[in-house]
Amino acid sequence: MTDELINQKCVPCEGGIPPFTPTQIIEFKKNLKTEWQVIDDKKLVKDFEFENFVAAVAFVNKIAELAETQGHHPNLNIHDYKYVTVELYTHKIGGLHVNDFILAAKIEAL
Repeated sequence: MTDELINQKCVPCEGGIPPFTPTQIIEFKKNLKTEWQVIDDKKLVKDFEFENFVAAVAFVNKIAELAETQGHHPNLNIHDYKYVTVELYTHKIGGLHVNDFILAAKIEAL
C-alpha cells in the first residue's frame, strides 16, 4: 500500500468527519516504510537527521514544495542544526486522516 499512498493525492478535508480510530491508524501506519511515532492517536511525528544544517534546510524546502502541491501542510521544525521534526495531522478534524499517511509516504520518498 505504500506505493498506493505515494500515487494518491491529498484531497482537501473540509471537516465534519471523524479522525482515524486507533485501529485505522495502526493499519495505515503499517504501510509506511519507516517508523513514525503516533502521538495521542492524533499526530504522526518523525525525526530526520542530516549531515549538516544546509542539508536539513534543503529537506525542509523539498517538503514545502511537496506540501504545496498536495494542499496539505505539516509542521516542520529544524533543531540542533541538523535535525528536522515533521509533524502531520489534519487540522480541520483535530486528528489523523488518510492525507497524513499519503504525505508521510511521499516525504519518505524524498
